[in-house]
Amino acid sequence: MSQPEPTPSAPHMTPEQFRRHGHEVVDWIADYWTRVGSLPVRSPLSPGDVRAALPEAPPEQGEPFGAVLADLDRVVVPGLTHWQHPGFLAYFPANTSGPSVLGDLVSAGLGVQGMSWVTSPAATELEQHVLDWFAGLLGLPEAFLSSGPGGGVVQDSSSGANLVALLAALHRASGGGTVRGGVRPEEYTVYVSAETHSSMEKAVRIAGLGSDAVRVVEVDGDLAMRPQSLRARLERDVDRGSRPVLVCATVGTTSTTAVDPLAELGPICRDAGVWLHVDAAYAGVSAVAPELRGLQAGVEWADSYTTDAHKWLLTGFDATLFWVADRAALTGALAILPEYLRNAATDAGAVVDYRDWQIELGRRFRALKLWFVLRWYGAEGLRAHVRDGVALAQELAGWADADDRFDVVAPHPLSLVCLRPRWAAGVDPDVATMTLLERLNDGGEVFLTHTTVRGQVVLRVAVGAPTTTRAHVARAWTLLCEGHDWLAADFAESAAERARADAERRAAAAGAHGEARVEVPAAQDETAAQAGAQQDLAPAGSVADPGRPEADGLVPEDADAAADAATAGGTGS
Repeated sequence: MSQPEPTPSAPHMTPEQFRRHGHEVVDWIADYWTRVGSLPVRSPLSPGDVRAALPEAPPEQGEPFGAVLADLDRVVVPGLTHWQHPGFLAYFPANTSGPSVLGDLVSAGLGVQGMSWVTSPAATELEQHVLDWFAGLLGLPEAFLSSGPGGGVVQDSSSGANLVALLAALHRASGGGTVRGGVRPEEYTVYVSAETHSSMEKAVRIAGLGSDAVRVVEVDGDLAMRPQSLRARLERDVDRGSRPVLVCATVGTTSTTAVDPLAELGPICRDAGVWLHVDAAYAGVSAVAPELRGLQAGVEWADSYTTDAHKWLLTGFDATLFWVADRAALTGALAILPEYLRNAATDAGAVVDYRDWQIELGRRFRALKLWFVLRWYGAEGLRAHVRDGVALAQELAGWADADDRFDVVAPHPLSLVCLRPRWAAGVDPDVATMTLLERLNDGGEVFLTHTTVRGQVVLRVAVGAPTTTRAHVARAWTLLCEGHDWLAADFAESAAERARADAERRAAAAGAHGEARVEVPAAQDETAAQAGAQQDLAPAGSVADPGRPEADGLVPEDADAAADAATAGGTGS
C-alpha cells in the first residue's frame, strides 16, 4: 500500500528574503511619507469600496511579495484617512516618527511576550526605567517612580488606563471586597464632568457599576469642573448612603482642552477618601515643556495619571503612559497567579510582573519604541515639537480673533483652537457650520472635526503632526475664510431670491383683490435682502492670503484697523 505524499511545509520567509523585502517595505514607507501631503487627507471612498477590491476567497498558494506591496497602493492607500498628513487637523494628532516605527519593527522582530519579568527581563526593566524617565520629564510626583510605592506602565490606551484606575479605586474603597464578591452597583458612585471623555463612563459600565453610578459635576465658564460643586455632590451622596469611589479630573478635555483645577480638587478628594484619577491623555505630554506645567498644578494629589505618547509625542499607537501612586491597589485588583505562571523571581517578590498592571495577560515590548524616540530626539527635541504645535495654534487663534467672521470660543492654552463661524441673521448657525466643515473636508487639503460648546456647533483645529508647518496652518485658515465667504454669499443670494419671490406673491395677491399694484424694482429688493443677510458678515478690512509670502506675518493687511473693528464688534476670545 503506497504512502500518501507528504504535505509541503509552509514556505517560511528566510532571513535573506526578509532582508530583501524588508528593505522594500522601508522604502515604501519612506516614499509614502514623502508623498502623503499630495494625497486627500480624508479617504474619498464609499462604504464597501475596499472590500469590493478584494478577492472573494483567500489565496490557496503564496503570492510574490511584490504583489502584496502593489495592493497596498491599489487597495489600502485609497481607503486611508492619512493621520500623518500635514493637513490632518482633526481629533487629536496620532503621530508616529522614524525612530518609533523602527522601534516597533525591532519589537515585532523579537516577538517577545513581556507578561512577566521572567518571560523577558529586559522588557520589564527597560519599561520601568523609561517610565521613570518620563515621570521626571513631565514633572510628576516622586510617588509615581518605580523606586517608590507606585510606578509606571505602558497601557494600550487611556481608555484602558481609565478602566484599571477605576478597578484599583474600587479595590481600595472596598478593602478588597470587590475581588471576592464583585461590585454592588447601588453602593458606589463615580464623578466626572460633562467634558470628561466618554471612556470613563464605558469603564464604569465594564466594571459592573452601570451608568447610574456616574455623577456629572457642573463646569464653570471655562468648561472646567467646579470644585464647590464636586464637594456638594460628594456630601449629598454620602448623606444618602452612597460610597464615592473615584473622581476623574481632566487636563485637556477632548472637546476644547479645558483643564480641571487639580490643586483645588485634590484636597476635596483627600478629605472624602476618594481616588483622584487624572486623565491627561492629550495634554499631559505637554509638560515636557516646563512653562506648560502650570496646567497640571496640583498633580501631586493624584492617585493615578494617564497620558498618551501616541498623540503628541512622536510615538506610534499604542503608547499610553500610566502611573499609580500606590501599586498595591492596582495589583490587588488585577493579580491572579495560576500555577503555570509561577516562577522563583515572582514567588520571591523581587520583580514586577506587568501582567498584574493591565487587563490583558500578554503584552508587547512597547517600551522599545519609546526608548528609540527618546534616544533619537532627546528631551529637548520633544520639547521643541510640543512648543511648535502650541505656537502655531496661538497664531491661528490670533488670526481668528482679528477677523469678524469667526469667534474663538474657549481658552486655547495648547495646540487646539475651537472656532465658531459667524453667520447672518436668519441662517441656522449649526447647519451652516457643519456645511462649511464638510466643504473643507471634501476638498481633500485639510481634515477638521467639530464639537459642541454651550450647545453650539464649533470647529476644532488640532495642530500637532510633525509634518505640519506654519504654511499648512495658514492654508487651513485661508480655506476657512474662503469657505465662509462662499457660503455667506450663497446664503445672501438665497435670501434675496426668497425676498423677490415673496414680493411677487404679495403683488399677485394685491392684483387679485383689485388693489393698486406697487412695483418693487428688482435691484432695490435684492439690495435690501442682501443688506439684512450680510449685516454681520462684512469684513473689518481686507484680509491677506496667509499662504502668500507678502502677507507680512500672516495677519490681516490692515492689522490695527481689523483689531479695532473686531474689538468694537465684541469678537469672542
